[in-house]
Amino acid sequence: MAQETATLAGYVAELKYDDIPPEVLDRAKVLTLDFLGSAIRARREAESTPSVVNMLAALKLDSAGEATVFGDSRTWTPAVAALLNGTMGHSLDFDDTHADSSLHPSAPVVPAAFAVGEMVGASGREVLTAIVAGYEVCCRLGNALDPTSHYARGFHPTATAGTYGAAAAAGKLFGLSEQQLIYAFGVSGSQAAGSLQFLVNGAWNKRYQVGASAMNGVIAATLAKNDFIGAVESVEGKHGLLVGYTDTPHRDKAVAGLGTTYETMKIGVKPYPSCRYTHAAIDAIIALRREHNLTPDQVRRVEVGLHRNGITLTGDAATKRHPTSIVGGQFSMFFTGALALEQGRFGWDDYTKLGDAAINALADKFDVVQDDRLETGRSHPFGARVTITTEDGVHERLHDDPSGEPTSFPSAQAMSDKFITLARPVLSSRAQSFADAILSLERFDHVAQATALGRA
Repeated sequence: MAQETATLAGYVAELKYDDIPPEVLDRAKVLTLDFLGSAIRARREAESTPSVVNMLAALKLDSAGEATVFGDSRTWTPAVAALLNGTMGHSLDFDDTHADSSLHPSAPVVPAAFAVGEMVGASGREVLTAIVAGYEVCCRLGNALDPTSHYARGFHPTATAGTYGAAAAAGKLFGLSEQQLIYAFGVSGSQAAGSLQFLVNGAWNKRYQVGASAMNGVIAATLAKNDFIGAVESVEGKHGLLVGYTDTPHRDKAVAGLGTTYETMKIGVKPYPSCRYTHAAIDAIIALRREHNLTPDQVRRVEVGLHRNGITLTGDAATKRHPTSIVGGQFSMFFTGALALEQGRFGWDDYTKLGDAAINALADKFDVVQDDRLETGRSHPFGARVTITTEDGVHERLHDDPSGEPTSFPSAQAMSDKFITLARPVLSSRAQSFADAILSLERFDHVAQATALGRA
């Protein structure tokens, strides 16, 4: 047995800011900013946010603390701040995605890093180091789980592998030893939970369980800091993560190239606020619409070919064709595709069109099928094939990758524009100052000087 748990723990314990290549640190800052834009907007607009805040109040868990909840005017206790930031940052489904593991690494990792960073008075450099450590652990475990198998068992990898990533980030900021991190990972294994059952009715579980993974990672690391003995071999053991959560584990992927190959550089960002499996098809629909001057009334049929994971999450016609909730819309290839075809674009404000008769009629023209070309010989499953049949002929386009992947990563200006669009309605004129602070986080001796700018 390769002792993957101990290897990952040793990596996190020994990682230093100066060990991380500059391009990886720069990417981590941009990804962090991208995530925070979603969290800030969701504090005001996500329909699930009041329920979570009211739950905390009902349970007397809303005490004041030193941790920032981005887009909020007050401070919270660290574990609760991690919960809220993780939940809200994942609510718009506009946060980053790591294609190979099919998970959203910033949602569990960044909230845990900021919560503990403020708690211990960490510097910006220390928080950035912790975020990279969390990304690497989270993404590598997602790879090792094999997302297709993990999904088939009904698990949500952002919440399962994400708990370990959050624990890595929190543990790094606590200065845990290798043995303490092994114990923190052991506790993470008992808390790694996230079900895909939310897909049935567009439930808010998806948002909450990712916030819970951020909070649980903070709890796991705090227990280890306080001499709690956690399980060993949590990843590879007889009852470990790679046994209980997948039928096809790839243990080597958990540690392959650790310290030299950075999974952080493989994280992509979203141009649309929906499941990543819809994005390549949306790109193709918008491109075909533009190239052939298509109008909805010309279209007889649209066939979208996806990887089987995309079918599982977005392509079930019986439950996905006419969604009535935002979560349902975020996971509907029919709704998102119809929006893109109808207007040539798709953004957060377009969820006001849920139930729109014209969009529903256009969605009725869509079929979603499994395309074997997206199954074989590919490193990740996010591609799509779109075939549009019109009264004048058939137009087809195959997109191997959605826009925003590392090969087409947006410019710094585009990333800043996305953040400002999301954050300005909440932060007003301070949105730009906060963005500048996050993009120069290494210059802050105390990270709280930067995070304070992200409060409403």
